[in-house]
Amino acid sequence: MGIAYSRRKIVGAVGSVGLAVPFLCLVGTPAAAKNETLLAGVSMGTTYSLRIPRLPTDLDATALKHDIDGLLEVVNDQMSTYRPMSELSRFNTSGAQTWTPVSPDVATVVRVALATSKLSGGAYDPTIGPLVMLWGFGAGSRPEAVPDRGRLMSSLRGIGHEYLAVQTGAPALRKARDDLNVDLSGIAKGFGADKVAARLERVGIESYLFELGGEVRVRGYGRRGDFWRIGIEEPGGAGVRRVIRLASGAVATSGDYRHFFKHRGRRYSHILDPRDGQPVSHGLASVTVVAPTAMEADALSTALMVLGLEQGLNVARQRDIAAYFLARTGGRLREAASPAFLPYVRG
Repeated sequence: MGIAYSRRKIVGAVGSVGLAVPFLCLVGTPAAAKNETLLAGVSMGTTYSLRIPRLPTDLDATALKHDIDGLLEVVNDQMSTYRPMSELSRFNTSGAQTWTPVSPDVATVVRVALATSKLSGGAYDPTIGPLVMLWGFGAGSRPEAVPDRGRLMSSLRGIGHEYLAVQTGAPALRKARDDLNVDLSGIAKGFGADKVAARLERVGIESYLFELGGEVRVRGYGRRGDFWRIGIEEPGGAGVRRVIRLASGAVATSGDYRHFFKHRGRRYSHILDPRDGQPVSHGLASVTVVAPTAMEADALSTALMVLGLEQGLNVARQRDIAAYFLARTGGRLREAASPAFLPYVRG
């Protein structure tokens, strides 16, 4: 029996970090009002949108969009595994035990990725690249079969955040194994959203909502002078499950129901556990995290998703992470949230 794909096929745009489909949406937002600026585009294998209630009079919307496109293109050139000449791709083909110079941005993202790995006990790991490719979720590939145990064990031997080192003073990366392969797709889009947010604030934009492939950064207030209202999707796209209110910070969601394939009646998610090499199968449908930056929210939501409901909720409580969980239990969805998440919930 062959592979059966979800209707939302696993696709990748050539030259992009990867594909992301939003799990979040802006709730109760009418069409653009007078003086409100809406911008949209395509980058990093997904789409982005920007909402600005009041664009400063000295700024031009077309020039601003060009600026955003340029910023995101730089992130692609730095961290894409689809581009053979990106900084990350060149590091992945480098030898072990030598420091490879990288941009400060790449060093920053790797530093946060490694911190998330340690926080999660290895449930999140940026060296998961070989597993991503083995399962068919990587650049230029698609799932064709469930890997045999021999290939899986061979890939696992080359995975481990302890084999990757970063220095930020003179930005550089070093690998302890020649076969180490870094994949930053679980954090790079969040970083891209943060770069855009920083640019918006630098040019004097005090209120905005920027969304890149489901990673959201906000500041200030909507055009009605209220908090931004962001909806968390019901698994399966059946509507909005919860609404959170946010005036500053970032939101990201990881879920198992957008990218997957079926083989011999079993469902295999694109979210892989780097500790055993298997797609997650513990029943957790999605995890939403609110954090100061989209980069942090992006990585943490993936880590908690891999950990599962019980372990993930414990880590969120212990680390004061604002996290919301949706788990499948007996044909129904069970909700759970850390104490730090509750202030963001409306209703």
